[in-house]
Amino acid sequence: MSRAKNVLFIVIDQLRADCIFGALADHVQTPNLTALMADAVTFTRHFSVVNPCGPSRASLLTGQYAMNHRSVRNGTPLRHDTLNVATQMRKAGYLPMLFGYTDTAQDPRAYHPDDPALRSYEYPMNGFHEVVEMRFEMSFPWRSHLINQGYDFDTYAEVYKPVAPEGRSPRTNDPALYRAEDSDTAFLTNRFLEVMPAYSAASWFAHLTYIRPHPPLVAPAPYNDMYDPDTLPLPTRLATPEEETANHPFFGPTIAAKTPAGNVVGFDGLATTDTNIQTLRALYLGLITEVDHHIGRVVQFLKDSGQYDDTLLIVTADHGEMLGDHHSWSKFTVHDAAFHTPLIIRQPDNAARAGAVVKQPVETIDITPTILDWVGQEVPNSMDGRSLLSLLAGDVPEDWRDASFSELDFSEPLSPTLWERSLKTGPVDSSLCILREDRFTLVEFAADLPPILYDHEGDGEARNVASHPTYQTELNRLGRKMLRHRMRNADQTLALHSITPDGPQILPRHPRKSREK
Repeated sequence: MSRAKNVLFIVIDQLRADCIFGALADHVQTPNLTALMADAVTFTRHFSVVNPCGPSRASLLTGQYAMNHRSVRNGTPLRHDTLNVATQMRKAGYLPMLFGYTDTAQDPRAYHPDDPALRSYEYPMNGFHEVVEMRFEMSFPWRSHLINQGYDFDTYAEVYKPVAPEGRSPRTNDPALYRAEDSDTAFLTNRFLEVMPAYSAASWFAHLTYIRPHPPLVAPAPYNDMYDPDTLPLPTRLATPEEETANHPFFGPTIAAKTPAGNVVGFDGLATTDTNIQTLRALYLGLITEVDHHIGRVVQFLKDSGQYDDTLLIVTADHGEMLGDHHSWSKFTVHDAAFHTPLIIRQPDNAARAGAVVKQPVETIDITPTILDWVGQEVPNSMDGRSLLSLLAGDVPEDWRDASFSELDFSEPLSPTLWERSLKTGPVDSSLCILREDRFTLVEFAADLPPILYDHEGDGEARNVASHPTYQTELNRLGRKMLRHRMRNADQTLALHSITPDGPQILPRHPRKSREK
């Protein structure tokens, strides 16, 4: 009997990389992820190719840049025939099980206008078998669980509101109304552990997606005040928001659009003070520790059931979180904290590489091709990403990328955003691209706006040097490089097909031999 080949693909929502390895890692307890890194390969230059949640997951699961799949905003439909990890894993004989959500806005051409699938951007991506519905704005099973446990709330929004002890004024880090054993993170993990034992007899693929530490920032005890805000480093920022805004017109609406008050329910007038900022940062770290605890339970299940050495285990995030850096919150910006995410891959039979660190730039679009490559399924030409199996083995292909590429659309067709109103842009030109090399980061806009250039051997993201005469040669070089990157990664779904007298012929975009160098 052939050996099982399981895949467990875990995504943590809005987890920035430096909480796992970097400046904030020393201030948050993640014993289970730390132990996993010692037994896996960690990619320290892994970036989301697009934000926010819906677009980032569209790229993550289809292996495509946003410029190709074009689901560029939460609520922007993804074409119904777009190949993704679930449709391709089905071709390999797997049932793609979804525990959580994919934030996919469905193609209205494939549904009746009255279909509930066209009322929310949180429906599952085509091909997935939704085992547990755990959508952020819906989550009916979790709500039912809370009701069945006796929790009292009138509206779903109240579930995310901190609860102050009787007789005391409310605080942002008061505990959630639910106990830790009933949190959304605990509920999802429990359901996964309840369902999976029976699947051990055959190879399986499961996509497990945690909402936390995505805001609203509310945590059950003891995670709500696990970390002392006074001991945490302050955000990386210039002295005032005005100084940040002076770097580029984009940053004015960026800072104004997302504030600390938007990260917690019930504190609409929350002042932007260091005390409040540090308290929210401490809450964010507490939620990370909660997720880490439950990931530890999942890993222990794999070990106890004898499946750990048969399972390709991937842990990553869809995108990051500014967390007050550059006086910004959320992920609608150009800074690394919004795009830089952890990537940990534990591959069976790769013990020689346990604890290894890969410093080559990799992107979220590389994960789906890696999964397909590992199970022996051909990677379709529509996918812009490349398999990471060579890098996992310690081999760097000669043609591996030396930069990462990301996109952001800051428009809203039905109601112009603060960026559109401030920058005088529209739905067609309210977008930007980011190219990151070791030293330089270039940001170019579709609108007639000046570029942003950061020199990481200089002041980094603290200073935009695009207008400085010294940098004009680099600015031009990077602009040409970005253009070539976009041209080389134009949609290849059918571009490498040829119709011949002998029938259709296909040239593989990334031949397997180059992936196994």
